[in-house]
Amino acid sequence: MSVMPLRSFARASTRGSAVLLSIAFVLAASGGAGAVESVSVVVDQAKLMKLPERTATVVIGNPLIADVTLQSGGLAVVTGKGYGSTNLVALDRGGNVLVDNIVQVEGPNEKMVTVYRGAKRETYSCMPDCQRRVTLGDGPEYFKSAIDQATTLNASATVASERRLERDK
Repeated sequence: MSVMPLRSFARASTRGSAVLLSIAFVLAASGGAGAVESVSVVVDQAKLMKLPERTATVVIGNPLIADVTLQSGGLAVVTGKGYGSTNLVALDRGGNVLVDNIVQVEGPNEKMVTVYRGAKRETYSCMPDCQRRVTLGDGPEYFKSAIDQATTLNASATVASERRLERDK
C-alpha cells in the first residue's frame, strides 16, 4: 500500500471530524435539540441547582455517583457520592422531561496530600495543617480507622449535647 492513499484518508478523516465538532459546537451554543448541560460536583460536597418550578420528580441514573433532593420552588440539592458521571432527569406531573443533564462527580480540589505505602493509600487535607481526610480509594485500614474515630467523636458530642439539654430543662 502506498503512502499517498493513507495521507488522503487522514486529511478526509480530519475534515470529517472538524465538521462533526463544528455541528456539535453550534448545537450546544444555540441550545438547540440535543444540547445537554453538564453539572460538576465534588465528591462529598453538595451543589444547588435551579430546576423549573413545575418539576415534580427528579431521577438520578446512578445513585452511587450522585444523589439529589428536590426542594420547594424548583431548587435541587445535588450531592457527589462517588467518582464518575451519571445523569439527572427532571419530570413534570405529566411525565414530560423538563431537564436531562449530565452530573460529573470529580475528586476534591482542595489542598491535599496523598501518601502511598505500597498499594495502600492515605489522604490528608492540608489547609493549613494536614489532617486525615477520608477519601474514596484510601486503604481499608486507614479508611475504617478514620471513620471509626469520626463516628466516636460524633456520638460523644451527641451524648454531651443531650445531657446539656436535660440539665437546662
